Amino acid sequence: MNPVTSWIVPAEIRAIRLDAFVRRCLPHLSVREAQKAIEEGAFWVAGRRGRKGDSLSGGNEIVFRGDPHWLATAPPPEPDLGIVVRYEDDAVIVVDKPAGIATHGFSGREKRSLANFLAAARPALSGVGRSPWEPGLVNRLDRGTSGLVIAAKDQASFENLRAQSEAGAIQKIYWALVWGVADESGTIAVPLAHDAKERGKMRPVPQQDQKGRTRKWPASTRFRRRLSVRGFSLLEIEIARGVTHQIRAHLQSAGHPIAGDPLYGGKQRDVFGLSRQFLHAQLIEFRHPAEGRTIRVESPLPEDLKRVLAELGMPL
Repeated sequence: MNPVTSWIVPAEIRAIRLDAFVRRCLPHLSVREAQKAIEEGAFWVAGRRGRKGDSLSGGNEIVFRGDPHWLATAPPPEPDLGIVVRYEDDAVIVVDKPAGIATHGFSGREKRSLANFLAAARPALSGVGRSPWEPGLVNRLDRGTSGLVIAAKDQASFENLRAQSEAGAIQKIYWALVWGVADESGTIAVPLAHDAKERGKMRPVPQQDQKGRTRKWPASTRFRRRLSVRGFSLLEIEIARGVTHQIRAHLQSAGHPIAGDPLYGGKQRDVFGLSRQFLHAQLIEFRHPAEGRTIRVESPLPEDLKRVLAELGMPL
């Protein structure tokens, strides 16, 4: 049986929306997570399920009848996720995230993320970073992308690495298999914005639209073609800072969507049965936050991606 928690709206409040009051009571939830909890019927007002736009005033009682994960203030520990540590010292840890696992969640609902693993394997990281949901995490990868992620072990190291990342001083190399025969090399430098028509997707902003009010992020993706076989190209890709879905959106805009990409693949079928995009964060290089020496970490290509290259007859 789920625990029942209740809150009383303070007398001095004349009017407040339910979703705003939920965030006031549970500030660890994002706006989206608070609204999702309300949609699931987690909060009741005057004996009925609350709606996010319900107007509350002083003296109203809000009763929680939802799943306990909404009350969690940090990722629940989960050690058994098959995550390999590639490098570690007193200041930093670099891990190899498998495809199918998120980097982090935004509530206790997520139990299969890199953040859940770190909460179990390195609990001291829980106080490092900008959010308890992202313990020490310096970079992120999409759920369907495999490869290297850095986490700092103390706040000073985190701030140092974040500064390196913002300055584009952390080198990140990816491997991607794309449709078509790509140029030998090139740079895609087009800002990205959230796609208003498709939630959770990014879109390139054409030159003629770049002076508009749409919020956009500068993004530059450099690539080099390693091989081309049977209508596919294996690319080595480098980005400096990184924007959400940057590589995937940029390659699609260039006419070379990543093989297996469920969001940016367009009409191209997942002919290899990957159930995820062929994108792997293969190398990361940065300055040690305390010692200043260069740290270079590499990740081998996962077996599912090796299988695809073998089917195409591409040598590693």
